[in-house]
Amino acid sequence: MSNHDWHSIANRAQSLVKEAARLIRDSLKEKRIVEYKSNPNDLVTEMDRRIEAFFTEEITREFSTHLILGEEGTGKDLKDLNGIVWIIDPIDGTTNFVHQQRHFAISVGIYENGVGMVGIIYDVMADELYTAIKGEGAFLNGRKLPKLKKADVKEALIAVNSGWIIKDERLIPLIRDCRGTRAYGAAAIEMASVAANRTDAYISLNLSPWDFAAGAIIIKEVGARVTTLEGADLNLLKPSTICVAKEGLYEQLQNHYFN
Repeated sequence: MSNHDWHSIANRAQSLVKEAARLIRDSLKEKRIVEYKSNPNDLVTEMDRRIEAFFTEEITREFSTHLILGEEGTGKDLKDLNGIVWIIDPIDGTTNFVHQQRHFAISVGIYENGVGMVGIIYDVMADELYTAIKGEGAFLNGRKLPKLKKADVKEALIAVNSGWIIKDERLIPLIRDCRGTRAYGAAAIEMASVAANRTDAYISLNLSPWDFAAGAIIIKEVGARVTTLEGADLNLLKPSTICVAKEGLYEQLQNHYFN
């Protein structure tokens, strides 16, 4: 397959995501084995590892030249984004998966030489599949999402985790000025909610590449902005702050709150 047959690659990626989701849903009937990585808030389950292993095996078999960067350690030695790289979060929102069995997603961003080409976010329990191919718009369950209109902070619903407000006092005036805040507890779903026009912005102080790789591709296709909090381009090889917002609102956030 040519490196540029993005529809075929995207279709195959969607099939893998749907298959992975079936494995996750089936696992909900079983007892979950839960561990934590660095602290009690950083949960990982055997399903996180199993789903990443599933993706790794299938991608390696079908696309032998493609590379993989995954949350559970696949590709951790990657030094650059040369070639085609799949950036995967097997279960984004593991805490929700463990506690609520909902509000978690599979996130797959496929990049070529550092440029986002295919973004897929699947909210597993809501059965909402967000997809985008660079330059062709973004879709929710096959329906094209409209370009987002401009937004103003006073009318904005902003997705932000309350824990960040304690850590960064720049957020306090923003919270005071906006219409309201929401927190879903899964970065991919937070970004998808902006793309679907359910919220107007999403802010996080610490995300890893697999949290935002797919969402960044989808967000750009609906005409919103995605950068670090300071307005810089995202680095797909290391953790980052993130600011996702509709036009107008993005400039307000950058000019009046973060810089």
